Amino acid sequence: MLSGRQKAYAFLKDTVLTDPAMQGEFLSEQTIADRVGISRTPIREALLLLAAEELVSLVPKRGAYIAPLSGREISELMEMRALLERYAARRAVGSGTAPVAEMDRILGEQAALRGGDSAKDFIAADHRFHATLIASAGNSLMTKQYDALRSRQVRAGISALYRSGGRQDEVCVEHRRILEALASGEADEACAAIDAHIAATRRILTEG
Repeated sequence: MLSGRQKAYAFLKDTVLTDPAMQGEFLSEQTIADRVGISRTPIREALLLLAAEELVSLVPKRGAYIAPLSGREISELMEMRALLERYAARRAVGSGTAPVAEMDRILGEQAALRGGDSAKDFIAADHRFHATLIASAGNSLMTKQYDALRSRQVRAGISALYRSGGRQDEVCVEHRRILEALASGEADEACAAIDAHIAATRRILTEG
């Protein structure tokens, strides 16, 4: 059974922080406590954890502030993603362990979510697609590092969907190109497809 702090942390990280409408807003501890059904103390503890991860800012007498991702944060996030994903692609192709079947299955699930009501579900599938490639490299520290980026990736991904009406279709096409390159054993092509995919998201987020 999850503790109150764990429930609050999960709710804040997976629901509140990923809501585009909450970017640039202050959080009400009481409102969150009422929604989760727990007291304010575990809410406060969860916010301290999120502040330590630099996902919220604690402002004296104002509360917890959800700052929109800055241009620098977006650039650093995309740079880190590109480094990890390109390495994983080359490692997977070189060792013949590219998880093509699993990535194809996830892509199918993601494609089925296009046009639906939940951008969050679509982006969750997006993260699983990339995380599966990362895991195939067999480096547990790298996998943990990539997973630590998840909250920021989800926030960025959902924001990109809201800014570009056709982004869901584009993402699926870009994912298919990555997958086809991996299936063909073409590491350079896979890396180029990864770069193009990440660059497209970065462009939408930075240029609007």
